[in-house]
Amino acid sequence: MKRGKKEPIEVVCPKCRYTEIIYLPIEDLPRCPECKTQMLISELLDEGKSY
Repeated sequence: MKRGKKEPIEVVCPKCRYTEIIYLPIEDLPRCPECKTQMLISELLDEGKSY
């Protein structure tokens, strides 16, 4: 299934727990600016949430 807009996702560094929100589609996940470790997807943010 292809969506027309960029999807926000939360990525987290498995080493230092630095968290960042990026927008897909991108070629690959970014590296952590703190410790340069490959970041992992923490959460897909395509659904509305209320806090």
